Amino acid sequence: MTENITVTEAPVSFTENAVQEIKKLMREPGFDASQKLRVGVKGGGCSGMSYLLGFDAVEADDQQYEISGIPVLLKPSHAIYLVGIKIDFEDGLNARGFTFNNPNATSTCGCGSSFGV
Repeated sequence: MTENITVTEAPVSFTENAVQEIKKLMREPGFDASQKLRVGVKGGGCSGMSYLLGFDAVEADDQQYEISGIPVLLKPSHAIYLVGIKIDFEDGLNARGFTFNNPNATSTCGCGSSFGV
């Protein structure tokens, strides 16, 4: 008997720098291992939508992925805005933090934390 299994490729990806930083955060004392990394969007920001990136509990309507050993949560309704996005981590003199390279964005703000579609 053959089982039908659907494998869905994650709509987001991380650079090696982002993977290293996320795993570093997951090793911090007091990290709640039951939480997973949520990637999403919300209305707001100077360009119309802002990115969400943080650890959160699983909710009933979440899609779950494992990307480079990182458990990731994503709301299905957010995928349309995030398909193909690459998340990086910069640790330079001028900028430190996560950055988002979103091929779906038609405009972005100067700080890179919000976008328009």
